[in-house]
Amino acid sequence: MKIVFIRHLKTPGNEKRQYIGRTDEDLSEQAVEEFKLRQEKSIGELYPPVQRIIASPLKRCIRTAELIYPGQEICTELMLRECDFGKYEQKTYEDLKDEPEYIRWMESGGMTAFPGGEDQTAFRGRCVDSVKKWISRLLSEEADSAAFIVHGGTIMAVLSGLSEDAHEFYHWQVENGGGYVAEVSRGDWETGRKVLRKVKRL
Repeated sequence: MKIVFIRHLKTPGNEKRQYIGRTDEDLSEQAVEEFKLRQEKSIGELYPPVQRIIASPLKRCIRTAELIYPGQEICTELMLRECDFGKYEQKTYEDLKDEPEYIRWMESGGMTAFPGGEDQTAFRGRCVDSVKKWISRLLSEEADSAAFIVHGGTIMAVLSGLSEDAHEFYHWQVENGGGYVAEVSRGDWETGRKVLRKVKRL
C-alpha cells in the first residue's frame, strides 16, 4: 500500500515564521494562488493520486486536501493535529530569543514541554499511534493508497517513529506543500513489524 504524507500549504502565520500549532488558521490567499498557478503550469499531477484521504481537522489541512484532491471524501482525525505550542503560539524566534524558558527549550532540542503547551513525547506518541491505527484500518479495507494531509510536526513525529530508515525528528522537516511517499507491507503489519518502507521525498 502506498502512503503519502503532505504538509499543508502556507498560512499567514507560516509566512510570518510564527509558531502555529493549535491556532486554527486558514491558508493564505497567496499560498492558494501560487498553488493554482503551479497546477495550471504542471504537465502532470502535482501529487500522487490516492484512494483515501485522512486530514488533521484544522482548517489549513482540510483546505489543502480540498485543493489537492478536489471532490474526494476527506476523513478527519483529531489526533493528527499539530502540537500545541502553549505560550509560544503565534510568536516568532525574534519574539522569544531572549526569554530564558525559550532558551532552555532550544537547548533541549525541543524536547521539554512548551510552557502552557503540549509535552513533546506525548505529541509524538499520539501522532504515531494515530497513523498506525489508520494504516491497520486501511489494510483491513483493502485500500491500495492513502494520503495524510497534516502538519510539519506531525510528519516529523510519524517518520521519526515509523520509518525503517532511522533518523532523528528534525531530519524529516519538509516545506509547506511538500511531503513524502512510503510503502506499507501487509506482511510487516500483520506480523507486528509496523514500519514505513522506501520513504522518499515527493
